[in-house]
Amino acid sequence: MREIKAIIRPDRLSDVVYALRQIPRMPGVTVSVVQGFGRGDVQQTPGIEPVGEAQFAKVETVVPFALAKQVIEAIRRAAHTGRPGDGKIFVMAVDIVMRISTGEEGEEAI
Repeated sequence: MREIKAIIRPDRLSDVVYALRQIPRMPGVTVSVVQGFGRGDVQQTPGIEPVGEAQFAKVETVVPFALAKQVIEAIRRAAHTGRPGDGKIFVMAVDIVMRISTGEEGEEAI
């Protein structure tokens, strides 16, 4: 299984969620509003700690290995504007998933 996290422009969120809903057997997503900055987004003032300068949307999901590439490509296409700051996609291996209510494990739990 793979955990996929994407930090995207908030104005692209509805397109990304729509694209993910079109994938058969898509288990679901979690969406958060987050703040942060990229390499060129913050001019640091000495002695002042940088705070999140821009709002983004974070989309998270855990999918079976067989769906990972399709999910990644759907996010990339739907989030793409061609401008700097379109975001990033992170993919990590998931060793264990357990559904709390039933005790199911593995792909059945997602």
